[in-house]
Amino acid sequence: MTKVAPGTDPSGGRPVVPSHGVLRPLGLGEVRVVDGFWAVRQRLNGAATLDHGRSWMDKLGWTGNFTAVRAGAGEVDRRGREFSDSEVYKLVEAMSWEVGRTASTDRDREVTELTELIATAQAPDGYLGTAFGGPGQRPRYSDLASGHELYCTGHLLQAAVARTRTGPAGPLLEVARRAADHVCDTFGPDGTWGVCGHPNIEPALVELARLTGEQRYLDQAGLFVRRRGHQSLPQHHFGWSYYSDDVPVRRATVLRGHAVRALYLACGAVDVAVETGDGELLAAVAAQFDRTLARRTYLTGGMGSRHTDEAFGDDFVLPPDRSYSETCAGVAAIMLAWRLLLATGASRYADVIERILYNVVATAVSDDGRAFFYANTLHQRTRTVDVPTDEQQLGFGGGPRAPWFEVSCCLPNVARLLASLSTYLVTADDEGLRIHQYTDADVDTRLPDGRRVALRMRTGYPDDGVVTVRVTATDGGGFPLTLRVPEWATDAVLVTPTGRRPAAPGPVTVRHAFAAGDEVRLELPLRPRFTHPDPRIDAVRGCLAVERGPVVYCAEALADEDLDTLRVDPEHPPVDADGGVRVRARFTAVAEGAWPYGPTPRPARESPRTDLRLLPYHRWARRGPATMRVWLPVT
Repeated sequence: MTKVAPGTDPSGGRPVVPSHGVLRPLGLGEVRVVDGFWAVRQRLNGAATLDHGRSWMDKLGWTGNFTAVRAGAGEVDRRGREFSDSEVYKLVEAMSWEVGRTASTDRDREVTELTELIATAQAPDGYLGTAFGGPGQRPRYSDLASGHELYCTGHLLQAAVARTRTGPAGPLLEVARRAADHVCDTFGPDGTWGVCGHPNIEPALVELARLTGEQRYLDQAGLFVRRRGHQSLPQHHFGWSYYSDDVPVRRATVLRGHAVRALYLACGAVDVAVETGDGELLAAVAAQFDRTLARRTYLTGGMGSRHTDEAFGDDFVLPPDRSYSETCAGVAAIMLAWRLLLATGASRYADVIERILYNVVATAVSDDGRAFFYANTLHQRTRTVDVPTDEQQLGFGGGPRAPWFEVSCCLPNVARLLASLSTYLVTADDEGLRIHQYTDADVDTRLPDGRRVALRMRTGYPDDGVVTVRVTATDGGGFPLTLRVPEWATDAVLVTPTGRRPAAPGPVTVRHAFAAGDEVRLELPLRPRFTHPDPRIDAVRGCLAVERGPVVYCAEALADEDLDTLRVDPEHPPVDADGGVRVRARFTAVAEGAWPYGPTPRPARESPRTDLRLLPYHRWARRGPATMRVWLPVT
């Protein structure tokens, strides 16, 4: 592996920097979101969400745990769950990407302050954790299954990578390297044979290896991946799949068990495969993810259909009213899809990222940036209720967005993704550039041969389907520019300097000797459409959903309408109307009885047909307490 000087990232910061692959990601210094759908959310994240997270972590004592360790405090003084350290680390990572995005000196000082706080808790041998090893606490690594120590360390390493790639190398990188060295010393080939019940250390070690050039970090990540799946952790009442410890990574055929754990492990396995040239491992993980997308994923891109263990269900077990679809699982799925896109160049992974962005990530956070969904149901049968803005919530599934949960992993997870979102939009290949996601953005980078290219992308997406890419600067000479036509866009049109032509779903490439001022325009057909479920999904058989472009729509009721009695007319296609989508529908009133079964269908009285307005799923529960459903029964 090539040695990299700490802090050196000419792109201005990227979360994932593979040493090789089909595509090279562009960084914060090369791509900037300037307006539109995602710029609004990035600004809200930087102006409100980060401060909201910090204030809650201070109030609940999660940040204070680090100084308490230095003072010799133990179990009686510690606050939060055993993994609360990781939320502080994710917040630091998000703030670091925000510094790279905006060059905010105030945010930079805050990262420095939090780094000093974290460093006070590090032991002389490099161990860093506030929940184990102190007075009255359990010994270090005495609960690998549920203690989350290595998981927390993984988030520490990722925070240090973000800090180093968005500015000069500093104390956080040294803290992270000492912690990583401790992990290697403790769990290396001559150390403890074990894995963490919650994967995350694996991709973090690989990224630290990419940053520093330290081979031992990559070796340790590979060792953790190989150890996984041999049932070395204690048996869990949800089964070993809960820990992704039931089947070795290479032998698995689908993602299973706890959704976030499974997705983080898959990220680490892809990273190890890419850095070691292990094509077999890469193909195995890609096949697992592809099967998961085909059989275990919700229409929104959400993953996880079981509340009890936050887990994937069996194939086609996707009940909308019990969809867990944890926000963290959405972020983790984007992380995995991005790695596979970089490694393989397959544009279908960019389709997956788009679906999750617009229907999970955009849904999760409130309009003021200070409340969020932990789980993302597709059917809310009972009206949500407002929750206090100054109390943390204990339950994670269903209900409204809440300002804070006892387990608040999702908010800093979304925050770190949004702060670094521009790094997921555009890549370079061996010859030119590929645009994967559409928003108002400016691109200024160099091609593999060193020539400068600057682009200006403008669009009203996802409301409008026209995407215009203008070359604003170039050193001359031809290069290929590739755009992604989403899988739903069956009659898209591409307009180039040489003419107009149809564009089939998938990557479409324009090869031209571009000059400043040249434009490429992609016209995507943004018409509302009915979507049919796979007939093997029992829970939504006899239902339709409505999509428009990448956005899933839903019916929402703020008053007394019973959405469970809604029936949509499939003979009348959905149409654009009043900033939303309208379908022809009616409500039914079913006769009551003493027993809900019988030899014939229960009589029902139908209301006259009416036009029903649907709204984007990501807009639900923003107007007040509501019921909602995505899948609509047909008449």
